[in-house]
Amino acid sequence: MAETMLKFVGTAQAYPGKRGAELRAEDFREIADRYAVPTAEEQSSRCSQCGVPYCSVHCPLHNHIPDWLRLTAEGRLREAYALSNSTSTMPEICGRICPQDRLCEGNCVIEFSGHGAVTIGSVEKFITDTAWEEGWVEPVAVGPARGQSVGIVGAGPAGLAAAEYLREYGYEVHVYDRHDRAGGLLTYGIPGFKLEKHVVMRRIERLVQGGITFHLGFEVGREASLDALRERHDSLLIATGVYKARGIQAPGVGAAGIVEALEYLTASNRKGFGDAVPAFDDGSLDARGKHVVVIGGGDTAMDCVRTAVRQGAVSVKCLYRRDRANMPGSQRETANAEEEGVEFVWLSAPEAFDGGDRVSGVRATRMRLGAPDASGRRAPELDPGGAFQLQADLVIKALGFEPEDLPRLFGAEGLGVTRWGTLRTDGRTMMTSLDGVFAAGDIVRGASLVVWAIRDGRDVAAHMHAWMRARADAARAA
Repeated sequence: MAETMLKFVGTAQAYPGKRGAELRAEDFREIADRYAVPTAEEQSSRCSQCGVPYCSVHCPLHNHIPDWLRLTAEGRLREAYALSNSTSTMPEICGRICPQDRLCEGNCVIEFSGHGAVTIGSVEKFITDTAWEEGWVEPVAVGPARGQSVGIVGAGPAGLAAAEYLREYGYEVHVYDRHDRAGGLLTYGIPGFKLEKHVVMRRIERLVQGGITFHLGFEVGREASLDALRERHDSLLIATGVYKARGIQAPGVGAAGIVEALEYLTASNRKGFGDAVPAFDDGSLDARGKHVVVIGGGDTAMDCVRTAVRQGAVSVKCLYRRDRANMPGSQRETANAEEEGVEFVWLSAPEAFDGGDRVSGVRATRMRLGAPDASGRRAPELDPGGAFQLQADLVIKALGFEPEDLPRLFGAEGLGVTRWGTLRTDGRTMMTSLDGVFAAGDIVRGASLVVWAIRDGRDVAAHMHAWMRARADAARAA
């Protein structure tokens, strides 16, 4: 039962004497015993089974949350898993990394009453992990062969979700990705302490065993043009995500020691896989013994500060131009970072970087919130006379991501884009400006949540199936 209880413990809150990286298995068991952490069944029994399940409404996948909580409370874990799995291809991943405080748990009626939300994410993770351990996770249910093939560009959550559903429809599925491992940001962007990499790899292996073919290290535009892939397959899905980092315009920004967030996180995750990472081994992308400043306030910034703590940084500061209430990242993640020793410098922005060839500090200025911008958020503006300096040996830029120029990279000038650079699609069919080429995930909606990418993958698979079925019916009729 101790292992069950550990699924629900808030380690930093319960064990303030140690950082997360220093906690051992014995410490976790001691925490569980000391705080009488509820079991999955006990936690699920707190669900009020309300008439309007706000938790499900605010879940992008519209998971049947109250129903599988009830089954869990009754000890019917296998049935709870089956119901959870019916609407999501990656429930244990969503249970780990979804910002539940902004989605299901944030809209729990128990939370509204002031008694704390049911820990929906933890229960979801627990029942699916149990399903893997007990052998309840079944192979991909491959449908009867249709004699048509699909190409998917991008092996992130949207591409993986679509691949599974399309395989279940009976299509031959090929996934192309430029990295050496599938998973996209699940593999290389999200730290292992939030999402253990074996959890991602077992999902991918299940897809491989289901007959989905992965072409890794395959860069569209170099190995083959988009037109060549269109000739190879009956339809295509572009699910590349958005990887172009937003920049900072400030003196000294090109100095050594100023790095991109994804470069930093990828290096850390590769080390976790046991890869050789020269830029980590020589200290360039290792925070150990350094004063670290992370610029940004989103979930990626939180991943960076918490990774730096675990690598043994001397100090970790997060510089963000708005206040806490207006930050885009998860408040739960922010609280975790604070508990682990991260210092947040709110209402602050960098003006320049000191040190010449190698960064030694950040010159920053205080900000204040002015009138609301077009989105309704109060826009930050300079606060005169608010200059200050921060010591920094490593500066990590985590200001978000934008789309790459896919028409140019793919050699497909006819591929329509919006003014933001995302792919333009038909809202009813999810098809791009190119016939038979669909798009889903962040490359359409902009940088967003993994759960939305999974939802998009599920939706686009249905649209692609309808389109290919109509084409096959028309060919037979002719």
